[in-house]
Amino acid sequence: MNNDILMSRNELVQFLRKPADQFTSDDIMRFIEAKGIKMVNFRYPAEDGKLKSLNFVPFSRDHLAAILTAGERVDGSSLFSFVEAGSSDMYVMPRYRTAFVNPFAQSPTLEILCSFYNSEGKPLESSPEYILRKAIKRFTESTGYAIRALGELEYYVRSKSDELYPLFDQKGYHQSKPFAKFEDLRVEALELCARAGCHIKYGHSEVGSFSKDGNDFEQHEIEFLHVPLDEATEQLLIAKWILRMLGYKYGVEVSFAPKITVGKAGSGMHIHLLLEKDSRNLMIEDGHLSDTAKKMIAGILDLSKGLTAFGNTIPTSYLRLVPHQEAPTNICWGDRNRSVLMRVPLGWLGASQMIHDANPAEQSGSAEKISRQTVELRSPDSSADIYMLMAGIAIAIQHGLEMPGALEMADRLYVNYNVFKDKRKATGKKLESLPASCWDSAEALLSLRHYFEKDGIFPAGVIDNVAKRLKSYNDQKLSEELYGNNEAIAKLVKQHLHCG
Repeated sequence: MNNDILMSRNELVQFLRKPADQFTSDDIMRFIEAKGIKMVNFRYPAEDGKLKSLNFVPFSRDHLAAILTAGERVDGSSLFSFVEAGSSDMYVMPRYRTAFVNPFAQSPTLEILCSFYNSEGKPLESSPEYILRKAIKRFTESTGYAIRALGELEYYVRSKSDELYPLFDQKGYHQSKPFAKFEDLRVEALELCARAGCHIKYGHSEVGSFSKDGNDFEQHEIEFLHVPLDEATEQLLIAKWILRMLGYKYGVEVSFAPKITVGKAGSGMHIHLLLEKDSRNLMIEDGHLSDTAKKMIAGILDLSKGLTAFGNTIPTSYLRLVPHQEAPTNICWGDRNRSVLMRVPLGWLGASQMIHDANPAEQSGSAEKISRQTVELRSPDSSADIYMLMAGIAIAIQHGLEMPGALEMADRLYVNYNVFKDKRKATGKKLESLPASCWDSAEALLSLRHYFEKDGIFPAGVIDNVAKRLKSYNDQKLSEELYGNNEAIAKLVKQHLHCG
């Protein structure tokens, strides 16, 4: 049997003895009957980025079959602002490969993510999930490559202050219990995410930790393994839901907000990316970063101002994108450099003998046979519309692969110094800056819209709607207005505490 099936923590994969992408409606019904599932929940993200739910209690096999094969009707105007109330009916159809058992429900419950369809039963062109599907399809057909991605999900846990083992201010990186008090919550989240079908890389506590007004704020991170772009999106959606449910269970507040307070580390949602063909990582060539990877980086940098419209969607996003907080402000890239927009992290190149130094008795060769090299986009945060962000990234990568002068651009925007500390070098490079507000991001998106609208990937109405929503904050001078006004900052943070 396939080792991936044997090692899977997803109950459906284990029971059905097949990969999730091969599930059929008969498979789902067989599992439901065998496991005594009492309820089926359809889940789908709306415009606010949060998973919505539609609950079913199947009363017969025919009823269950109808739910799984025909979907259900929903009011689209209550989910998306771009849907008119006069013709708002749309369908939601379950994607069987996303099915998992709800770990929180009192009675056995199955969760399934859904796609949206219009009145004619065709994919809803404006649906963020379908926009991503279109972007992936065009990319693969045009290049012959596959994009794989993983997200880094950072979040804060807020609880009443504990006098035992107090938090070290901004010194939380990789702390263990008892100095990281919510390690157990994080470990439980890892287990539940794996059971929901997510591929987990690791979890750890992060830099951000502080106490304020009788509360402890403790930052953590969950990082996933790279999977196809659409599956990477689903992993992030499911993990955010699981973490919030655990926070509710334990009576603490879990927030993915990009900024909790000024002067403390914000929470990002970094995206690692790689290109693959025939299961071969294309990021490395002859022991160095490949030209393909450099073109990919150039494309993302070239459209990066527009990508913030999808990846940084609330005013507090731009309180995070400031100097000296390990968040990018300039459009550039570099190796192992956390001050840049696109980072090339360590990829185990030339590091195959570590096993023998650490373990002198080891006789086998290095287990590192396949390159794990990725590149990391560091600007997004969890306010992102994750589907549209990933679609925009796919468009930007294809743009880089096809763009004349991509390698020259990559060479020009490469830096090997700390952008925040070495100001003269940064000035010498004449680096452009990311947008500084939602308004600026909207303007950037509108100026770059032809790239995103090409071949109908993003409908024009979606671009208009995103720009309108961003501009509605009127935050062009927000940073200046908030400077030194702690009360106003706290009010704004509270308003966007549960973004995405």
